Amino acid sequence: MSSPPSALDDGQELSTQGKSFNLTDIIMTNHVKIFDTTLRDGEQAPGFSMTSGQKLKMAKALEGLGVDIMEAGFAAASPGDFEAIKTIATEVKDSIVCSLARCNEGDIRASGEAIKPAAKSGRGGRIHTFIATSPLHREFKLKMSMDEIVRRATAGIELARQYTDDVEFSCEDAIRTERDYLKRVVEAAIKAGATTINIPDTVGYTTPEEIQSLFEFLASDIEGADSVTFSAHCHDDLGLAVANSLAAVRGGARQVECALNGIGERAGNCALEEVAMALRTRKDFFGLSTQLKTEGLYGASKLLATITGNPVPRNKAIVGKNAFAHESGIHQHGVLANRETYEIMKPEDVGVSTDNLVLGKHSGRAALKNRAETLGFELGDNQLQSLFVKFKHLADEKKEVFDADIEALILGEAVGEIGPWALESLYVSAGSDDGKRPVATVRLHHEDGRKETWSQEAAGPVNATFLAISHITGQPLHLDSFSVQSVTEGEDAMAEASVMVSTEFSSYHGRGTSTDTVLAGARAYLDVINRIERRADRQKSIAAQH
Repeated sequence: MSSPPSALDDGQELSTQGKSFNLTDIIMTNHVKIFDTTLRDGEQAPGFSMTSGQKLKMAKALEGLGVDIMEAGFAAASPGDFEAIKTIATEVKDSIVCSLARCNEGDIRASGEAIKPAAKSGRGGRIHTFIATSPLHREFKLKMSMDEIVRRATAGIELARQYTDDVEFSCEDAIRTERDYLKRVVEAAIKAGATTINIPDTVGYTTPEEIQSLFEFLASDIEGADSVTFSAHCHDDLGLAVANSLAAVRGGARQVECALNGIGERAGNCALEEVAMALRTRKDFFGLSTQLKTEGLYGASKLLATITGNPVPRNKAIVGKNAFAHESGIHQHGVLANRETYEIMKPEDVGVSTDNLVLGKHSGRAALKNRAETLGFELGDNQLQSLFVKFKHLADEKKEVFDADIEALILGEAVGEIGPWALESLYVSAGSDDGKRPVATVRLHHEDGRKETWSQEAAGPVNATFLAISHITGQPLHLDSFSVQSVTEGEDAMAEASVMVSTEFSSYHGRGTSTDTVLAGARAYLDVINRIERRADRQKSIAAQH
């Protein structure tokens, strides 16, 4: 790929081989759209489900990052997904809101209705419709002929165009589709009115060289290629999602479909933060850019991890805890001399603060708000007031409150939707005396005014606490996993507990924080129960409306 053009003033022209190009056109050509599917492909993966309120919080964070398009869900999948997309389409102002739909009338009409608030706002919404094209899918899943698939694709796009001019079409399993047939389907889609053509590596099978060649073929051999945006959607089954997405961009793709923290079906999707920082850090090589505000990546990543209960691995690129940490003596010496010896990005570029200011019980609201803003969080007055009360309680328990403590409090506020149950008190006894078993006494308060207390014996204090909460709430759950990690260091460190539980039909995760590990676990377990009861209430409400 050729080197990027030199910097020019807006409107200035440059001449290449006798042709003049306006700078605005060059910028548009060199702009890679970020299509975020955290709320659809990411959220539908096992263990990553979100409530409607949590999806809206993530949508606002993605909007703050500056993603061009956010795929908010699959409108036809459930009434809950439909309502979540509709709410996001109403609330989000700066990103295009998209709904996924199969190439059938029911799906497309549901998506069209869900994105209507975005269309009414003037910024428009997108319908992303798809049908499989590979021989395997044609024969075993769809049981359709090549001609029938083309007809379905064309009809689906034409119906979607009745709701919006912004229609994206995907050839599911495109990588394993014959090139001549892929060409036929894509050309039919363009003629039907699709404005974006997505070429997904649905099963994470391709390689960088292969996908780059495919996109070069599409850009040069497809009739109407100059009227659409080509998009890449790569899965990480072979650990190549980011590499394949970047290769597709080199081949002519100008939209990348990705998800925060790389979440998604099976091994996940192309990681938004990785592809964005690769394009930014190696702009000398790619000559391309995005409109992302990368300083918000770390905060958005932490929010997603907190909402889903799935922590980011320490060694995760860009947003992992070790991404900018140096323990080796040789590395530390080099970084002290010049950070560029071992760091190709500045921590601040992705929102990682290097100034770990310590706050204490004498710190005021202004200092707390300033620190939160430095960490990438904007707090409203009500949120700041609620956070300040919790901060003061924590400051009384700890000598010093560090950035990680403040993050934990803020993220707890973000995740903690109001639930019917609240923990009033917890007392546990534990030890190794013969004949004595740990006991937990739990007191809960319900929003209807009830107060319930129960004492429970068990093999351990955490187990006793969970059983007591289950008894009071009437929610017998199967505990799949329980983990606790320290948020900060020291004897008075904040503990972050995560639980995964399951019922006969669903699995849920919860999160809680405290300087007491058992209390953190109790809050996480109660968070799960509140999620279950909130979901049941929403389903009753939706059923009543229909």
